[in-house]
Amino acid sequence: MSAMPNRHRRSSRDRLLVTPEGISVPVTVASRGARFGAVAIDFIVMIVLIVATTWALIYIAGGVTTFDRRLEENSAAGHALQFLMIVWLIAIFLFRNAYFLFFELGPRGATPGKRLAGIRIAARDGGRLTAEMVIARNLLRDVELFLPVVFILQAGADSGLGWLTACGWFAIFLLFPLFNRDNLRAGDVIAGSWVLERPRRKLEAALSLEVEPRSEDQDFGTAPAREYRFSEAELAVYGEYELQALERVLRENRLQALESVYQTIAHKIDRNDGWNDERAFLEAYYTQLRARLEAGMRMGRRKADKFAGDAR
Repeated sequence: MSAMPNRHRRSSRDRLLVTPEGISVPVTVASRGARFGAVAIDFIVMIVLIVATTWALIYIAGGVTTFDRRLEENSAAGHALQFLMIVWLIAIFLFRNAYFLFFELGPRGATPGKRLAGIRIAARDGGRLTAEMVIARNLLRDVELFLPVVFILQAGADSGLGWLTACGWFAIFLLFPLFNRDNLRAGDVIAGSWVLERPRRKLEAALSLEVEPRSEDQDFGTAPAREYRFSEAELAVYGEYELQALERVLRENRLQALESVYQTIAHKIDRNDGWNDERAFLEAYYTQLRARLEAGMRMGRRKADKFAGDAR
């Protein structure tokens, strides 16, 4: 990852991400406001789910008055209410811990709040976002937000030192994104992740490269250009993200980048018939992969990147 050259930069949050395949991809770091808004939305959703679950369990128990009276009874009804309390505690635990993991481990890499804010998490090295990364960044959230509560409970609600320690701890992690240029949380630093703006263009608009047909004598005297056909299995290994990156490589038309990307794709699909004809090979692959993805979208299927399956 590196800063984008000034001539291509539109804002101070623009970055140039180099993927493991050697493809340079421009990305935009999510703003602090977007991240705060996403977290606020997610916590509102979590609170609504917790309240709804609580009232549903109370309704099953027969109301608040009945719940309080029977909870202490040594009877079948009392044991049933104790079981409902256990269910409630498990539900609260899952809402607090599994909510972020469930959505961020999905193919979109975003919670409902992040999706509404137009942002998502990604690996800073351009590779795949792993379960370990998502778990690490979310475990740190407990340290950031809930450890101050432990300070207060241990010191007592009337302890000024406990409140001072809790506020200081909370302020350190709350202000942490202000002191690094990529707006990283402590969890992002530990996990090797960051939060990026999602491209807002539709696939058809984003994939706008028009590949001009090569003349028969271009680069090869009078020899005709080779024609490349790719099977469904060969096209299925890549998705929208890689297609857009390939488009940028073809637009820039830098020989070294073309050769590097050709070698990566050829190795991935186990072909070597594009040697010394890398651009034509990549143009053909781009055209056929784009047609496949657009056809999939018309059928309600999308493949976000090479790590994701075709999703409806």
